[in-house]
Amino acid sequence: MKRAQAFALGALMALALALRLYGIHNPILDHPAWRQGDGAAIARNFVELRDDIFYPQTDYNGPPPNYVELELQVVPFAAAQLYRVFGVHEIFLRLLVIVFSLATIPLVFALGAQLYSTRAGFIAAALFAVSPGPVYYGRAVIPESVMLFFCAGALLWWWRFVAQRRPFDLVLACLFAALAALAKPPGLIVLAPMLAIALWKDRVRALASWANYALLAVVFVPLWLYFGHLHAIAEWHWASGITAKHVAPALAAALHSPAGAVRALAGALALQRMLATTILGPALFSLLLLAAICQPRDPSGGMRSWFFGSWFAALVLYALIVVNVERVDYYLMPFALFAVLYAAGALDWIFERIALALGELWPRLGLVAIFFFVVYSNMLEIHPYYTWSRNVYAAATEVRSAIEPGSLIVMGHYDPSVLYTIAHRGWEEDPLVWNVHDMTSAIAKGARYFVAVEVPRFAANKPLYAFMQRYRRVPVRSGWQVYDMHHFAVARPPNARK
Repeated sequence: MKRAQAFALGALMALALALRLYGIHNPILDHPAWRQGDGAAIARNFVELRDDIFYPQTDYNGPPPNYVELELQVVPFAAAQLYRVFGVHEIFLRLLVIVFSLATIPLVFALGAQLYSTRAGFIAAALFAVSPGPVYYGRAVIPESVMLFFCAGALLWWWRFVAQRRPFDLVLACLFAALAALAKPPGLIVLAPMLAIALWKDRVRALASWANYALLAVVFVPLWLYFGHLHAIAEWHWASGITAKHVAPALAAALHSPAGAVRALAGALALQRMLATTILGPALFSLLLLAAICQPRDPSGGMRSWFFGSWFAALVLYALIVVNVERVDYYLMPFALFAVLYAAGALDWIFERIALALGELWPRLGLVAIFFFVVYSNMLEIHPYYTWSRNVYAAATEVRSAIEPGSLIVMGHYDPSVLYTIAHRGWEEDPLVWNVHDMTSAIAKGARYFVAVEVPRFAANKPLYAFMQRYRRVPVRSGWQVYDMHHFAVARPPNARK
């Protein structure tokens, strides 16, 4: 890489870093609080309970251990090692996510240069640096940025391997593809374009290629072993539970009848709104549509077409089967990598045709102005995500200081980020359906406090509300109700318990 190119790429990464540092000091209460609360708790539990990446633990479902069936906890485990030196500070979690997000930019540049040209590589890197999804989720405590980093590396080195047959490229491609799937199973999507270009290159001989089978073995064997291990030890079966209880039934309903298929398709099409706003942003989404008709000539004779065609088909199936059920926008993050590369090819084609005009100063200044306007509009799309409740944070920290350290609690609220902020382990439950039997069982297992975060729902559960009045209230200013289940509200005569 020439010095000028390295400087330009460094400037892009500096801009990307500045965007991702916004809100870096936020508590683990901003969007998506639930998912971030789990990640932060797992990191802290690596320090306080068991420092083993293959035994991730959350804070809820009773006294530890509370192993959970989730993807390989790369960032939480790395953060835990920093916690051991510097203490528990959530900023390390966010900084590590940022490192992975920034490290994706040179990979995107290199892949864009392989697919199109050096200019296209810079365009793809710039789009990834400033698009709203990669910016916001490139600092949130969720695994998407780690997954995209490994996906980009797997695609880059597999493309090089297929084109040049260098063994080292194969090793890197297999390693990155395996880590992409372990970082989060949607990383398996990259196998579609990888195998597609291998098939294009070798035609029928691809069926006998040991490299393709090596790729599949390196990806699926560790994935099977890892999730098999977690399924055997986990209290919470998130991965298999979501698949069995939500994704599989929705897929069966879609395949059962034409009406079900139409409903599924309509739901998947509705996902475009999330894709066009908080993930890609309006500018990149529009460029993605334009790219379908502005692609440059494919000098590889069809390899690039197979690459993008199979990749897009896999993404559509993923959206239809998975995201259509789990309708949260960060599940659409696999589209970001595809979009920045495909749109970069279109812009490269357009810039090639207006190269003479771009040689003048004013058109260049206009492009710079448009770029920074897009940056500003992208930040507006995700700005609400940085919001967090100062009242909730103050109430949670007040409870943390008001109750005995290390005690188990029952929290009447569904949100791991609040339980994490209270800094106690125990149970998080819906106070409307948690009954007296559940409470007495939790007390028998060591629960010391009940924290009613959702007081109206707690009060609506009349049997439980009446039962809890026997216990002494811990005074807090927030309006939450905290009961100490080791002390009764009113002293009883000596024979009261006989």
